[in-house]
Amino acid sequence: MKIDRETLLIVGVGNIYRSDDGIGISVLYRLRERLPSAIRTRELTGEGTALLEVWKEANWVIVVDAVQSGAPPGTIHRLDAHSEEIPKRLFPYSTHAFSVAEAVELARALDLLPRRLLLYGIEGRTFAAGIGLSREVVRAGATVAAEVLNASNCFLHSIDA
Repeated sequence: MKIDRETLLIVGVGNIYRSDDGIGISVLYRLRERLPSAIRTRELTGEGTALLEVWKEANWVIVVDAVQSGAPPGTIHRLDAHSEEIPKRLFPYSTHAFSVAEAVELARALDLLPRRLLLYGIEGRTFAAGIGLSREVVRAGATVAAEVLNASNCFLHSIDA
C-alpha cells in the first residue's frame, strides 16, 4: 500500500482472555472513544508477521502490548524502535508465535520499519487464562492511553503545520 500522506496507526496487541495480556486491547478501546477520526487503530493478537503487514498502512505507528520482564507489575516501558534495539526479554513469545520484538528487529533488518515506531510495554502481573486486568496494570494503561492521546494530538498538529 502506498502512503500518500502522513498517517498514524495505533495498534493494541494482546488477548483479553489471558488476564493482563489484554492491556494493549484495553488501552486501544479507551483511545477509540477519544481519538479523532483521522487516527487509525488496529487490534492484533501480536503475531509478528501480522504486525509487519499492518505497519505498511502508516508511516507513524504506536504499539501497546503487555510485557513480562520481571519488573514490578504496572511498570511502563517506552521504546523508540529507531533509536534502540527492542529487547526480546520485554516482549517474550507468551501467546504470540513470533514476538513483537522479533517483528521489529526483522523489519529493521529488511528496512521495513515505519518512519516512526513507538512501543509501549506494560508490565503484567498474570497471564493466566481469565478475563480482567490487575489493578497496577489498569493504572498503567490509563497513563499510557493519556501519553498516546497526547502523541496523536502532537502528530495531528505537525501535519496541519
